[in-house]
Amino acid sequence: MTAKTNEGTTMPHVPIRDLQPATYVNGVYSLVNPQVGITRAGKPFFKALIRDATGEVPVRVWTFEEASMPEVTRTGFVFVSGQTQNYNGQVQMIAETIRGVDVEEKDLARLLPATKGDIDHMMGEVSALLRSMKHPGMLALAEQYLATAALMDRFRSAPAAVSVHHAFLGGLLEHTLQLMKLADVMLPLYPALNRDLVLMGLFLHDLGKTAELEWEKGFTYTADGNLIGHVVRGAVWLHGMAAKAAAERGAALPPDALRVLMHMIVSHHGELAHGAAKVPSTPESMFVAMLDNLDAKVATTLVAAAREKGDSHEPGHEFSDKVWALDVKVYRPDPLQGPGAA
Repeated sequence: MTAKTNEGTTMPHVPIRDLQPATYVNGVYSLVNPQVGITRAGKPFFKALIRDATGEVPVRVWTFEEASMPEVTRTGFVFVSGQTQNYNGQVQMIAETIRGVDVEEKDLARLLPATKGDIDHMMGEVSALLRSMKHPGMLALAEQYLATAALMDRFRSAPAAVSVHHAFLGGLLEHTLQLMKLADVMLPLYPALNRDLVLMGLFLHDLGKTAELEWEKGFTYTADGNLIGHVVRGAVWLHGMAAKAAAERGAALPPDALRVLMHMIVSHHGELAHGAAKVPSTPESMFVAMLDNLDAKVATTLVAAAREKGDSHEPGHEFSDKVWALDVKVYRPDPLQGPGAA
């Protein structure tokens, strides 16, 4: 498989799972969590993960100009050339060259991670949960969204983020379904919460990411994302969808319900410092914000722990690299599994 660079040439791609130590590699990969570190000598170096659909490995560039960071990270894909090595029992690449590249859409399935879930099945579960609501105005609003084919097509395939949590094709759908299922299980413990508001709020909270993010040429932000963002875009869409649902389906939401739904969208980040336009101020909006934070942070921590690699108990592998979104190095082992657990 090859990927096309800006210069129009083609570059080889060796699947991550096939990388062996002590091998010289030229290839195009997706880029994850790029950072500039400082060596013991006080010089900047580049560190990140390179990833494709088969896995990921650390990459280091020991001689690195910080000014080149925007060019390296501009598309979310890089061409790297360098030597692989065995570092604490795992493959690591020491790159001589690294630069941002554009890739063709047909190569994304090989270069980008994707949900392991069945897209059609997950979408069916989301639709069923929405259709289990009781209020006719909420049902009409849900049907209006579900009938908007172009929007739902993007909802099915979008990542939930450029990096951090659910940053893979289908990640937005998976994240949304996870939240709706969590809510459905937990709501009986909070009988005063309105189930319709919670389910609809969770469905809508990140839907604006279908306009905020671009994934046809790598995970990055669109002009809409940079200038408006998914919070505002989702609130704008809600106003228009509610008007259409009332006009075309004959069931309107009470004005206060529409206002509260909009509040749930603009407050779901929880804190103003984290991008919320308003702090959650209703029981349902607090529930939605806390669930969203729970799923995002647990998913991020599980990715950093990467226990499926089977090396988390080995010396030198107990902690991940620092995860900037959590501001910690994640302790990877499950203490009830592995050596000494019996």
